[in-house]
Amino acid sequence: MDKVETIVSAMAAGAGHPMVQRTQTRFRMDLVEGWGIPAGASVLEIGCGQGDMTAVLADAVGAGGQVVAVDIADPSYGAPVTLGESAAFLKASPLGSRMDIRFGVNVLDEATQFPDDAFDYVVLSHCSWYFASLEQLRRTLDRARPWARRLCFSEWSLQPQCAAQLPHLLAVLIQGQVEAQGARGNGNVRTPFSYESLARSLDAAGWRPTARRDVDTLSMQDADWEVDACLRMIDSSERLEELPRLARDFLASQADVLRAAANRHGNQPLPSYALLAERA
Repeated sequence: MDKVETIVSAMAAGAGHPMVQRTQTRFRMDLVEGWGIPAGASVLEIGCGQGDMTAVLADAVGAGGQVVAVDIADPSYGAPVTLGESAAFLKASPLGSRMDIRFGVNVLDEATQFPDDAFDYVVLSHCSWYFASLEQLRRTLDRARPWARRLCFSEWSLQPQCAAQLPHLLAVLIQGQVEAQGARGNGNVRTPFSYESLARSLDAAGWRPTARRDVDTLSMQDADWEVDACLRMIDSSERLEELPRLARDFLASQADVLRAAANRHGNQPLPSYALLAERA
């Protein structure tokens, strides 16, 4: 069994949707390879979610390494597989002994403590748009800085490279506007920010980027997922009825544009970037 299949077999979602899981796994393997995380490394992953990156990191660090994966969410969150169910499936796999997965962990809570230089790397991979605000992300980056000398970070880019990526862009911007207008939720996208905003946050938190590269996303399914999530949110009057009428009308018009621009399936995802940073 090759590495991709080993990792896919460790994921609960891999049984029901193996092709999707293979795509997601290959993407994250490319990220880890680009970061150069070696066998034997110790890694703190913030925002582990279902464990897609956790499994890839566990494979990369090998039997002599360790991955501590934390997420602020409750283990009951998620569907059709909850975070807790996915973590239990991972822990029962051959990669399980290399992982310590913890849910309900707020990195900004003083109760969350790790020794200085406890890890070789801290990883935030495609989880930062889940943060409630850019300030919360900046504070998280600042809090994690003493724990590891190197930061591995990846996220979608808000700079489309072609017209086919515009539905994905519009879907994430609409979701961000709903949050900014005050209709709070727990969806995938809460704070879509630019790379330039991230760079300012890294500088304020004491991190110095040393390398950045673009990552191929062409085979990813995330554009379809975000278009669907956005339109379902707009069609849910309960979420938006607390907003002013002007805001609701504006969002409805943007959703009309999204419906006209998006395909039913096969929307092209935005570019993604990955960077490596060191403590300043």
